[in-house]
Amino acid sequence: MFNKNPFTYLHMLLSKSCTCIDPFFGLVIVLLVSLASHTSSSTEHEKSSLLQFLAGLSRDGGLTVSWQHNTDCCTWKGITCNQDRKVTDVLLASQGLEGFISPFLGNLTGLLHINLSRNSLSGGLPLKLVSSSSILVIDVSFNRLTGGLSELPSSTPPQPLQVLNISSNLFTGRFPSTIWEVMKSLVSLNASTNSFTGQIPTTPCVTAPSFAVLELSFNQLSGNIPQGLSNCSMLKLLSVGYNNLSGYLPDELFNVSSLEHLSLHSNWLEGDLNGISKLTNLVTLDLGGNEFIGNIPESIGDLKRLEELHLDHNNMSGELPTALSNCTNLVTIDLKSNHFSGKLTKVNFISLPKLKKNRSSFQRLHRHNSRKHILLQQADCTKAILQSF
Repeated sequence: MFNKNPFTYLHMLLSKSCTCIDPFFGLVIVLLVSLASHTSSSTEHEKSSLLQFLAGLSRDGGLTVSWQHNTDCCTWKGITCNQDRKVTDVLLASQGLEGFISPFLGNLTGLLHINLSRNSLSGGLPLKLVSSSSILVIDVSFNRLTGGLSELPSSTPPQPLQVLNISSNLFTGRFPSTIWEVMKSLVSLNASTNSFTGQIPTTPCVTAPSFAVLELSFNQLSGNIPQGLSNCSMLKLLSVGYNNLSGYLPDELFNVSSLEHLSLHSNWLEGDLNGISKLTNLVTLDLGGNEFIGNIPESIGDLKRLEELHLDHNNMSGELPTALSNCTNLVTIDLKSNHFSGKLTKVNFISLPKLKKNRSSFQRLHRHNSRKHILLQQADCTKAILQSF
């Protein structure tokens, strides 16, 4: 009974007509007063932090209707609390919010998930959120956030953050190494569709043993594909298309046997693809829009799980390998705008029952991969991967 309202139970005890109180009941009263005081102050602390966030919004999407100071913040729109009345979730996606993200959200010591995606928030991403000792998931994608990601002090203890989605914003600059050094639980980083520069970060491959998703497409990254990616022993999705990457695919990349989705579309990569068959778990291979040369290796038939093959807009040549018939899960093949020759009858397309003819391309046709289409594909892949953890 007193779990719901300790003050009611306390009043009942004190209203007894007896002239003295048993020592046991005296101890109970002290504990109840302490519990009630802690619960009350904890709730006020949570409420204050949320109201500070609300104050930073120039358009609140109608939150003020629900977010009233004289009401329980655990009943507010988009807020979830645990049994200790601590806020665990701030879920305000697609609410028409404008303004900045208040660092006071970082004061919510029980916060696990924050989703502010698909709003019109501006300003930077508060360091207090990224360095939170409780937050597991941050999703601020599809906003207007600017600036760079801040360095963390070297004394920062390991953080529990598992998923960081800052895609489709206006972030700039290089990725700070100190952030990844403390994110030892990181599973997924999506920073696609921004204006990040520099090289592909590989620190999470070393510091985060469960790191599985790296999405950096549509940025301004440059340099080679780093050899350090070979340390990503659990990496399932690598998407770095539509950047300014150059050079050859390093042999070390072919050692990441866990890879299921590899997308490097529209860069300046070159060389042959002779090592690609080592990635036997590949489901999606998108290397279109580069400068690759040579034949499709006969060993392509080793990719039994392959569903999508995009090699369009390269300088590849030769005949299609007969072993392509062994990729019986193929749904999409895009080979247009290359220099392939020979007869298509070398490949037994009857053995590819899932192949969609309207998506198969062997001629010089216009590009059909819009940015929206690619982002939706990546989102589906990421969702499937994260559900496996």
